[in-house]
Amino acid sequence: MSAPMYLAYDYPLLGAFWSILWFFLWILWLILLFRIIVDIFRDDDMSGWAKAGWLVFVIVVPFLGVFVYVIARGKGMGKREIAQARAQQKEFDAYIKKTADRPSHADELAKLSEMRTRGDITDEEFRRAKALVLSGDSTRNEAAS
Repeated sequence: MSAPMYLAYDYPLLGAFWSILWFFLWILWLILLFRIIVDIFRDDDMSGWAKAGWLVFVIVVPFLGVFVYVIARGKGMGKREIAQARAQQKEFDAYIKKTADRPSHADELAKLSEMRTRGDITDEEFRRAKALVLSGDSTRNEAAS
């Protein structure tokens, strides 16, 4: 057991910082590579053969492929990212609007009560409609129509 024992002080602080820098640069490189691959598939203007060519170029010769892609198509990459973000925001806003426009159970019960007091529906129809509203059945027939 004459093997040398390496301790923490055998690895200098500057060496640790240098290793951490290379590790984060490697992570940054992987993120850039995957963003480019996603952008290749996201682009609707590119044909299938062009997508396959760029993908092979980026995978076979990664450093050169990524740098050429960023130089040749980097501006469009940003535009496609913005377009996708706007489309997601538009879908989210439409979902919120659809959800917010739906009347609540309290509103529906108030309408039913008002219809009953006016005499538009009978007490039995009111009880059935109230049961449907409180059960949350989305396929119920509207009593107002």
